[in-house]
Amino acid sequence: MMTRTAALLRTLRADASGLAFVEFALALPLVLGTVTAGIELTYYTIAKMRMSQIALHIADNGARIGTQNPLTSPQITEANINDLLTGAGLQAGRLDLYTRGRVIISSLEPDPSYSGKYRIHWQRCKGTKNWTSSYGVQGDGNKTNMGPAGRQVTAPSDGGVIYVELNYDYKPIFFASVAPSTVIREVAAMTIRDKRDYNGNSNTGVYSVVGVTASTCNLFTAT
Repeated sequence: MMTRTAALLRTLRADASGLAFVEFALALPLVLGTVTAGIELTYYTIAKMRMSQIALHIADNGARIGTQNPLTSPQITEANINDLLTGAGLQAGRLDLYTRGRVIISSLEPDPSYSGKYRIHWQRCKGTKNWTSSYGVQGDGNKTNMGPAGRQVTAPSDGGVIYVELNYDYKPIFFASVAPSTVIREVAAMTIRDKRDYNGNSNTGVYSVVGVTASTCNLFTAT
């Protein structure tokens, strides 16, 4: 009996037919974890890159918009700004920019009340995310600059700068712990191309358009 048992044990010890399967089963969790982490990081990087590009495009397009008038400088209307923000939402596509985020666009200009200082002449927003500007609101004046430390911007003495802030809630594919952050924040700024006519409104300089609702930054309107 002992001889048979010893022989069976020697046979089992020498049998390597299931070794590859056992090794695969042991390595599978590590392989799956590495693959899913790689996919998650790639998706996050793409989302962050797209948000950065969207913020830059809004700033660039915002610096160009204006209704041409042969008698005056280009005029900025509420319709111009709404079209600009709508285009950004279409550019974001399936990322649902305005459902999971918010865009704030500000016009930084020289402050006529304070030499060498700046003001936020007008500011417009779009998106349901409850988030306000980190650098000021419409009407703020006597400002030295605008933007995060090390990346502040100022406006030229005879023009302005379009400053864009974007805040977006990142939705992970698998699990949030792999992504560097669940919130993507981007900023961008562009100098306004042409001198504009700001006589449309004594407070903001943006011209109203009949039937067009301004994209105000009142969070309760969820614009």
